[in-house]
Amino acid sequence: MWAGVGVLLGLVVVASVLGFHVGPHGHMVGAGLGIAAAIWLIVMAATGQAAPLLWVLLGADVAISGGLAAIAWRGIRSDELHAGQATPGLVGAEGVAITDLEPGGVVRVRGENWSATSMNGPVKAGDRVQVIEASGVRLSVWVEDGAAEQADPVEHHHHLLSGHRHPGADLEHEGEQ
Repeated sequence: MWAGVGVLLGLVVVASVLGFHVGPHGHMVGAGLGIAAAIWLIVMAATGQAAPLLWVLLGADVAISGGLAAIAWRGIRSDELHAGQATPGLVGAEGVAITDLEPGGVVRVRGENWSATSMNGPVKAGDRVQVIEASGVRLSVWVEDGAAEQADPVEHHHHLLSGHRHPGADLEHEGEQ
């Protein structure tokens, strides 16, 4: 019986980690497995296998499963609230590909980095793109054939996550003004 609890608790940990990659439904699976492990531990306690370790595992399992359920509920609720809502004003805006889009990657539109999917084939970093659809935090973009020029050469030196300039980016383009 202890092996079964160990397997279930291990699956709870795996599902909780995968939930950060696959979304809130992965956390929901982890919470469900945690509830199954809690029931198993309660059955073990009721059949006389109550050991101090059992109570520690039950407490930890209930806390982790409750946390996973809260994360899953919040994520699913957030998805429902934002489903189908386009980000206003971005459709038609132009930007530049920060990374290669094959078909997914990062683009910079109106000074912000966005996750994007190319709708007409691979896009090279630096190509100009136009937003054709915006849903939540993901953009669908279109690139014209041969659009390898950059929208703003200095913009390409921004750090992808923080939006801060790369040290020395101002020095490289100082003479261009």
